[in-house]
Parts: sequence; structure tokens; C-alpha cells
Amino acid sequence: MSDSSDRSLNLNFLKEPVLRKLCEALDKTNSKGWRKLGEMIGNDRRFRVSSDEMEMCSLKVLELEGSPSRVLLRLMGDRGCTLGHLVDLLQTMGHTEALQCVKPPGIQILIQPQSVAIIVGHNLRLSCYAVGKAGVQFQWFKTKEEVGSLLGFQLTDAGFYICRVNCGDSFEFSQWAQVDVLNVATSYGETLSFTSQSVHGQRCYYPQGQRLLVGDSLQLECGAVGRPIPRYQWHRNGVPLHFPEASKRRLTIPYLLLEHHGKYRCEICINNERTWTNEVDILVGMSLSFILQYYNDDIDPTTDKVALLIGNLSYRNHPQLKAPMVDVYDLTNLLRQLNFKVVSLLDLTESEMRNAVDEFLLLLHKGVYGLLYYAGHGYENYGNSFMVPVDAPNPYHSANCLCVQSILKLMQEKETGLNVFLLDMCRKRNIHDDTTPNILLRVTANIVFGYATCQDAEAFELSSSGFTNGVFVKFLKKRLLEDEKITVLLDRVAEDMGQFDATKGKQALEIRSSLSERRALTDPVLPGDSSDMALAHNRQWAKAHELPESMSLDFDCGAQIKLGFAAEFSNVLVIYTHIVKKPEDMFFCQAHVTNFSPDLDIDPKEMNRETPEETGIYLLSSSLPQHCLYTRLSSLQKLRDQLGFTVCLQGSFKAMDELVDWTTDVNIGKPLIARLDLYRTMRRNSCLQTCPMPHSPCHSPRAEHLHHHPQGLLSPHCSSPYLDVCEPLQGAVGGSGCVSSTLYDNCFSRYGCTSSDSPGRASIPIETTDDINELQTVFINSLQFHHQ
Repeated sequence: MSDSSDRSLNLNFLKEPVLRKLCEALDKTNSKGWRKLGEMIGNDRRFRVSSDEMEMCSLKVLELEGSPSRVLLRLMGDRGCTLGHLVDLLQTMGHTEALQCVKPPGIQILIQPQSVAIIVGHNLRLSCYAVGKAGVQFQWFKTKEEVGSLLGFQLTDAGFYICRVNCGDSFEFSQWAQVDVLNVATSYGETLSFTSQSVHGQRCYYPQGQRLLVGDSLQLECGAVGRPIPRYQWHRNGVPLHFPEASKRRLTIPYLLLEHHGKYRCEICINNERTWTNEVDILVGMSLSFILQYYNDDIDPTTDKVALLIGNLSYRNHPQLKAPMVDVYDLTNLLRQLNFKVVSLLDLTESEMRNAVDEFLLLLHKGVYGLLYYAGHGYENYGNSFMVPVDAPNPYHSANCLCVQSILKLMQEKETGLNVFLLDMCRKRNIHDDTTPNILLRVTANIVFGYATCQDAEAFELSSSGFTNGVFVKFLKKRLLEDEKITVLLDRVAEDMGQFDATKGKQALEIRSSLSERRALTDPVLPGDSSDMALAHNRQWAKAHELPESMSLDFDCGAQIKLGFAAEFSNVLVIYTHIVKKPEDMFFCQAHVTNFSPDLDIDPKEMNRETPEETGIYLLSSSLPQHCLYTRLSSLQKLRDQLGFTVCLQGSFKAMDELVDWTTDVNIGKPLIARLDLYRTMRRNSCLQTCPMPHSPCHSPRAEHLHHHPQGLLSPHCSSPYLDVCEPLQGAVGGSGCVSSTLYDNCFSRYGCTSSDSPGRASIPIETTDDINELQTVFINSLQFHHQ
């Protein structure tokens, strides 16, 4: 006789599967749940529990997988309560579901019907198999209406089905099964078979691009044939959409806004296998002319939009920064909404920065919008801006840094449609670098510079115990999605920054532009003639953003582990492990990852943490699944070989005290940016070969060969990015000639660097002609200089 049929059995000796189902039934019910059961036994002296004990039960809801019902049943068992007593109480309560857990069933349903997706007109068999004390009979219902056999399912046959199993006077209902019917002929475009062997022969159907106006309704459909019914997740510009419609095969946005413009695709999952639909363009405009104007011969169409975002914060020889990580993360998500292909990187060395720029340039071709954002230490000499890598020596020179104007020159050679530079760094003079660059730029009407601060001034980040934006991005992100000419948008950002009391008079956005046409970051992408070239560039970008497939790992003990992956940045990978199932007699089970490549320099103390924040995942934590162990792998660009590691499962059983280990090795290849081998030294036509100046950047000098200024190193005050408002500096002048200043109590100087009183000479973009002076004058007059 089974446990559940012995009325004299003490509750503490119920088998775990029965107890678990019983607790689930009592925990999830309010009016007939464990509290009601506690009230009823309060009237029986034998099993009565005190108010303090009921409070102890209620506190279990605060624990992970805690169960108030389990504690209450244990207390009842300690007082001698038997299964017969419990059955009588549950019958009095009328708790049918809980009774089904403890009473031996007269009918057992052995095979439940499964949800399925089929093509309209196809036949379908829903199966239910049951046994009983006598012969059993079956009835099928669609919702509440009884149905017979269906041949050739139509659209109207889609819905939820259930089977009633009858045995004499008793009956049982099966689980609900959903039938989804796909009308391929009218709703979908091309078809594609799954390539994975486990889902061989099943087909998915893809959405099609649309051009719509603001206020229109958007409907995108995809679908897949399979059993069980597939799961769907829609993405826009590579970012998952988080609203109820986004997890259905039909995505509906009833009222379109400009921000809904972008590339859409859907992730389809069947039996733990996933595939993606094709990516389709959804163009959203203000009027019909908006869609048509980009075919006008006067304005070349935008063939693609590419952005390189670099945030340097963990400097080896200079003060550390905080805001660049948050700034790059926020701008990445916003630019993806604008249909940009974004490469976002943190903490790059000199060679890694140069190689990243090389890869960025490979994505550019005629008509492409190119955007470069940099946040970190920097300086400006003679009108040329220099970005400082994390391994730059102290002091640093132009040979150790990247010249922004050199990158612009290479972008111009690609015949890009728009070149935008957003430089969130200090623009102080570097007294240790007395070189005079001579960069020859073309005269083009498509250049926009947005400097976070004015010439010979500093940029700031807000003082906070948490993670906040720098001042520039704090206001930029509020405007970035606006459908305005880029210079108009930056003008509005400058006005917003000018009203910020903390930096008023200290930091002001400066805009320099030669833009003659209305170019906006919201412009739709219309592929040009070089479709093969664009396809090759898309593959190059996708190669650096391909996440490893999530996987299920089965261990000999019967446990199953899910190994999942997420990207925080293009060079930061998050790994999480989750226990999918474990043997019934295993009461402790945990999976962790270990034995990573030494290239990544991971601190074991920050691996396999119970919350994302404990391992440094502050920005992506809300998007990750819960109840996992998390590990953050940064600096993937340093990975020289494929990424292999060990997954270790630890468990203990009721019959033994010691922990038992099982291990399996996993190799996920080169994830994300690691595929591009940025760790390599100089390759291809690097941007450093475009800066002809003393201390040739073609060969970065070692520290002992660097040119040292006779006045020595930076002043201690000037080398710090922070101005301590608790102890204001009293105008101390260091050897570098830098005068310290004080800010408001909620703002720190962000990118402090060297300064000088010597005036800088403007860097004039020129090309070699017989009349250079005239050409310089024309180009300078075309630059619109805004000093807010």
C-alpha cells in the first residue's frame, strides 16, 4: 500500500514527492491554504499551533524556495497528526487539489496531451492515455464545448483543449493543451528548416519589413511548427523587448513612435533549441515624404550606421574613473534603438584601442554613419584630441595615445555619410607633449564634434556612492532619440547642461561642425548598391557579437544544469548556472564554474556569486534570470585561445553527510570581441600611421625612452581626477603650472590631466593643393563653432 493510502501514517513520514505536491497546493491558495489549515487545527488540542509558530511559518516566504506549509505540516506531525486526520481536515476545507495529492486516485492519467503548433489544413492527433479500476472513457473539450475528431485544422480551431477521463461515477481532467494554427499563405514570407538535428524537419516562418508613419499600428508575425508549442521573444536592434506582446509570435505595437524605428527579429525556442528569424527593417516617419525623401538625389541615403564606444576607467598609472562604464552602457542601448551596430568596449590598452579602431573602420563604407564615443582620460594639443589607454605611462605622450583626428582621416577615406565624434574627456594642454601634429584632412561637409567640455577645460562626473553617468551623458541620453539634425540635438544638450548648477561655469558642451545637410541619428538605413559589401560588413560585426548558445549539462547523478550567457559589453561576458532538476534524494545541489584561462585574470572570490551585483554585474542584473550563480568575465579582448572552463556540480544525499563532486569540461570557442584578436600587436593599416609627428606613433616607445619634460611629473593636485570638496584646494600651483579649483559638493573633476598657459594653435583640416591658404579659409568659415 502506498504512503498516501495509509490513514495511520504520520505526516512526517510522507514521501518527498507527495509532500512537495501537497505543499505547493497549500502554499498557492489563499482562502483554503495553509493559514486556513492552521486555523482549523487551532480548535483541536492535539495538534494546536501557537500564534508564534504560525508567524514562524509565514516568515518562510522570505526564503528562497521556502514553504510555510512544509513547516506547518512538520509541526502537526510532531504532535502526532496522521494522514487520516489531514484528509478529514482537507475535506472540511473543500481543498480538492490538496486532497488529490494525498488520496489514492481511482483514475491515473499516464500520458497528458501536449501543446502543438501546426499549419492550417493539416491533421492533428492529441493524445491522452489513462487507466482506472474499471474501463475508462474519454471526452474532449475545446474550452467548454465538447468536440469530436477534427480533420484538417482551420484557423477557428485554434485554442485550448482538455480531455475528461470517466471511470464509473468518477472522472479526472487532463492538463490543458494549446493548439496554435499558422496561416502561412497570408501571414508569412519565406520558410526555413531548423538546422539542429534535434528539431529536424520542423519549420519556422519569418516576418517582413514595413514602412509606416507615426501613429500607425505595427504588426509583425513569425511562427514555428513543432511540439511542444514554441516560445517566442522579440528583439529590436539586438535588445529584448520587455512587454507582454513581445513574448508572443504576433508582435503588436498599436501606436508607433519614432523610437520604434529599427531592426526587428524574433528568437524561437523549441525543446531547448533556439533559432532566429531574419532581421527586418521597420521604418517610422512623420509623413509620407519622410519615407521618400531619402531617395532624393540631393541627399545620399544612409547605407548603415556603426558606432564604436570606448570607456576607459581602470587605469594602471593614473586615477581610476567610475562613470565611463555607465555612460557606455546607456549609450549602447540608446544607439541600438536607433539601428546602430554598436561595439562597446571597456578598459583597452594602446594596442587594443588601435586594433579596435581598425575593426571599426572595416565596418565603414560609402554612405555609412560612423559614430565614435570615448570616455576616459584625455588631452588636447594644438586642436588635436588624444585618447589615453589604460596602460599609458605617467607622464604620457602622443605616441602612447590615439589621435582622434587620425581616425577622422581614415573615416573620410571610406566616404562615410556622417562622422560624429563625442569626446567625454578632459581637453587640458599636456605639457609633457610638445609635438606639433600635421594631419591632412579632406574638406567634407559631414563632420560633427561634440566635446563634453570647452578647450583647456575639464569634464566632470557626479559624486555618488553608486553608479551614475558623467555630466555629458546625463543630459545627452535624454535627447539622443530625438528626430533632429545632430547639431540641433547637441545644441539642446548644451542648453540643458548650461542649466545644471553643479557645473555651471565649470563645464560647457562645445560643438564644432561642418555639416551642411540635415543628417540625424534617427535617419533610416536604406542599403545602397554595394549590398555584397554591406553583407560582408554585417558578418564582420556579427562575428564580434555572437553569444555562445545556452546549453543543458546532464550529470551521472541524474542532475541537469543549465549554462547560460549574456553580454554586458562587447568584451564583457556573463555566465550563469542554474539547477534544472536534481534527484529526489539529493537535498543539496549547486553548480559552479572554474578553471578559466589565465589570460582573463579572474579573481576567484568574485566568481559564482548568488547575486549579479556581488560579481560586479550592476547594469545587466535586472535582465538576468534569478536563482543562479553568476560569473562576470571582463577583458575578453585579451583571450588568445578558445575559452574553456570546468563546470563543477556539488551535491549531498540524505543517506550521506559529505559532499560529492561531478565535473565536466566546456569549450565555448571565442565569444564576442575575442574573435577579433585585439590582443595582437600592430596589424593592417593602423590609425597610428596617420599621425606624422616627432616620437613617431608607428613604434610606441618604452617607458624608459619617453621624452621627459624638464619640469618633471604632474603636480599631485593636477594628476587626480577628483577635487575633494571636503578639503578645498587653495589655488596651489604645481610644477606643471596647473591651478586647482573647487566644485559644488555633488560633483568631482572627472578627467584631470596636465595644463599649460601657452595658447594652442588650431589644427586646420587641409588637403595638398596649390592654394592651401585659400582652402584653409574656406574650410574654417564652414565650421560652425558653438561655445555654450
